[in-house]
Amino acid sequence: MLAMMADHIEHVISYWVMFQLFRSPTLAGFAVLSHWMPHLLFSVYFGALADRFDCRRIIQTAQFMFMGVSLAWGLLFLTNTMQVWHAVILLTVHGMAGVLWGPGSQLLIHDIVGPEHLQSAVRLNSTSRQLGVLLGPAVGGGLMLFLGPPVGLLVNVLIYLPLTLWLWKAPYTGHRQTKGLPQRRGMGLKDAITLFRDVAGNRTIVSMILLAGLSALFVGTAFQALMPEYAHDLGTDEAGLEYSALLGANAAGAVVGGILLEGRGLLQPRAQTAIICTILWSLAITGFAAATSYPLALVLLFLAGILNLTSLSMSQTLVQLHSPPNLRGRLVGLYNMAAHGLKAFSGITVGVLGSLIGVHWSLALSAMILAVTVALFAFVIPTRGSQEYN
Repeated sequence: MLAMMADHIEHVISYWVMFQLFRSPTLAGFAVLSHWMPHLLFSVYFGALADRFDCRRIIQTAQFMFMGVSLAWGLLFLTNTMQVWHAVILLTVHGMAGVLWGPGSQLLIHDIVGPEHLQSAVRLNSTSRQLGVLLGPAVGGGLMLFLGPPVGLLVNVLIYLPLTLWLWKAPYTGHRQTKGLPQRRGMGLKDAITLFRDVAGNRTIVSMILLAGLSALFVGTAFQALMPEYAHDLGTDEAGLEYSALLGANAAGAVVGGILLEGRGLLQPRAQTAIICTILWSLAITGFAAATSYPLALVLLFLAGILNLTSLSMSQTLVQLHSPPNLRGRLVGLYNMAAHGLKAFSGITVGVLGSLIGVHWSLALSAMILAVTVALFAFVIPTRGSQEYN
């Protein structure tokens, strides 16, 4: 939670200062590309590293990369020497660190709890990450308000330390539970295409992977990187509570949505429900893009967080439930490639396009295209009568 919070504190402060310095939707779009493109290109290779080496050291390497980036941001802002090329390099290093620690952290969790409690551990880890996402904007806004952006980023370096130091002596490597087993096979683009063809008869799997991919491609999380401009247009031109609330509203909705789903047992996993939630999410994002009222924008972002978590958690659950046992891990990997890797291109559909027609129009247009595409796709690929695997 602390590491994810520090990650988002850096986003809050660096995005704000970049907007104030450069006022460039294109640079904001690059921030999205640099964050998600590594997931598309390097997840397989970094997963192979996690299979071969001590996961503690891999995670620590990523944490040192995060700390170095925060330190560099802080010093550049403090000395007033920031240039666009500095931002490009730092955003790229941050994106590489984000994808580097992902596979290793998942293997480490498995090693700590074993297969019996893995589902609960993964759920707890996911909840803690969402709490980090939620707390990041609040803490980041507070650091900017009381210490200023440069000092806030220097303080942020220290927030990465607890996880980094704990890993020095932690008695887990990520491989104790799987010692002696053959190494997992990587999955490149060619293998992903072949795998997709192998399960083409199961329309539930195909539709849920496509649903996640379309959501990531057209909207993704690009609007978060552009939040300073939305905040400015909503009359919130100060790095304070109102700006932080906009950044945190989506995560707050996701946390509430997770509590409702887990605590109340609401909305059992069905492909039709996931599709409907995606369409509703698109409409909520469209409403946010068109909103001229700050309270309305905040409510719509909160609602969008609930709908997005519901749709994504449901679609991923369906992929796992309908996967044949011998392909389950690879299909989950294929789902993650679509759900996370394609978010890189939302920087083009929202960010770069925003430099041409304005960020409100680009986000609204992307979200409306997503809603229409998913609605049409629901008729073209019905999920009933799908081939099932036992």
